[in-house]
Amino acid sequence: MNKKRLSSEQSLVINALKKDHLTSYKLLKKIKSISLILVLYNILDDLRSMGILKSYMKQDSKFHYIS
Repeated sequence: MNKKRLSSEQSLVINALKKDHLTSYKLLKKIKSISLILVLYNILDDLRSMGILKSYMKQDSKFHYIS
């Protein structure tokens, strides 16, 4: 895992995904401080590039989880 310092929003996403595998929509609803889906997508992309986040498809929905 990359040792880059995490932003507060990245930490919120990580904490939410530690408990459950969630879709982007469910993450957006769970984390009230992130109001735009595009902002969430950027955070997810950053976490994926750091090797922290993984995703999979299930019943036509993309779920995210912490690896």
